[in-house]
Amino acid sequence: MILSSKFESYTEAMRALPAHTSLTKAQLLTEEFLIERCGPADMYYAPHNEYMNRSAQVVIIGLTPGWTQMKAAFEEARRGLELGLTQEAISKAAKEEASFAGTMRHNLTGMLNTLGLHHYLGIPSCGELFLGHRNLLHTTSLLRYPVFIGEKNYTGSNPDLLTTAFLRERALAFLAEELSLLDRPLIIPLGKKVEGVMHLARKEGILDPARCLWGFPHPSGANGHRLKQFNANLEEMRRRLREIGGAG
Repeated sequence: MILSSKFESYTEAMRALPAHTSLTKAQLLTEEFLIERCGPADMYYAPHNEYMNRSAQVVIIGLTPGWTQMKAAFEEARRGLELGLTQEAISKAAKEEASFAGTMRHNLTGMLNTLGLHHYLGIPSCGELFLGHRNLLHTTSLLRYPVFIGEKNYTGSNPDLLTTAFLRERALAFLAEELSLLDRPLIIPLGKKVEGVMHLARKEGILDPARCLWGFPHPSGANGHRLKQFNANLEEMRRRLREIGGAG
């Protein structure tokens, strides 16, 4: 399903993007695609997190789409518009192309396999979540649309996500909307910044903490401590996964 009508607002701007070439920040980080600005934080449109897989058994939640994901989503959407596909088909294809695109997807699937999530789901490998078993997965971000500080990916700091009203309120609103549409999936928040908002959501009654796998690091290559964090929390995450699986 589609979560908003924003796609229609940006369709003509997406059609006007140059075809058959790699898109640049100069073409996408523009006033034309700007949704909101608050202090140093700029939130831009991207089409991939418009799509919602309501039947997902696993939901992986990142912080906000980075440039790699934004670029991949726009290039896929541009292709879909050229082919005359529907909004839902375009947004779904953009989601499949952009979700944790780049080295993050490799890092993420490696850690999920080590965790044993594929056994929990009954599939050969967690890489299949991005291929033939995509129906089991919903990926999203606390901040549904890409946020940049200047032209740099927002990392949850400077300004701090939890203490900046604009960002905190958007994150909680997006999270509440998506969780209300899902049927008790396993939820994997990526990294401490995301977990901080998830704990706030728990206090506000938005989130069932019993369905969450706490302690999973963000898979970005920029997170040099991810393997240390993952290994430190591995046995506890495996225990939680067994508990959640047993609870159905």
